[in-house]
Amino acid sequence: MEIEQGRGNTPAESPFQRVMPGIVTASTDEVFALARKSSLWPLTFGLACCAIEMISTFMPHHDLDRFGIVTWPTPRQSDLIIIAGTVVKKMADPIKLLYEQMPDPKWVIAMGSCATNGGPYYRSYSVVMGVDHIIPVDIYVPGCPPRPEALMDGLLKLQEKITADARARKLG
Repeated sequence: MEIEQGRGNTPAESPFQRVMPGIVTASTDEVFALARKSSLWPLTFGLACCAIEMISTFMPHHDLDRFGIVTWPTPRQSDLIIIAGTVVKKMADPIKLLYEQMPDPKWVIAMGSCATNGGPYYRSYSVVMGVDHIIPVDIYVPGCPPRPEALMDGLLKLQEKITADARARKLG
């Protein structure tokens, strides 16, 4: 007696697979979001000790190239700015200028407690109480200074946000 192999829980073949094999359907927003999240070009703006941790995130030990994230030294081709360190009032205008020079869509990561809320210099006469008082921030990376793994997590969260925003535009 021969035992017949059952289909089990395998789904039936899609009619699209029979008619148009290899064709994917997606909205343009989703396709562009996939490209954007997989090719972030950050403009790194290191102001204090957090900059050392940010720099080490881009070194071979952590290898952000595998996520498609490559630093770019000019704001005119960058789509992400990472503010790392203490933002003093004297630096507010240059940060705002760099942000305005970036093409849309653009994102901002505030790295470290100084960039997010002033850090230990909270309520100092010369320190901005967070870079979000100057430019809109998408992701906050906490810590003093945050480890490179924390920045990597922030970058992955930004990639998730880019995808989620595209899906929200599709539904809305």
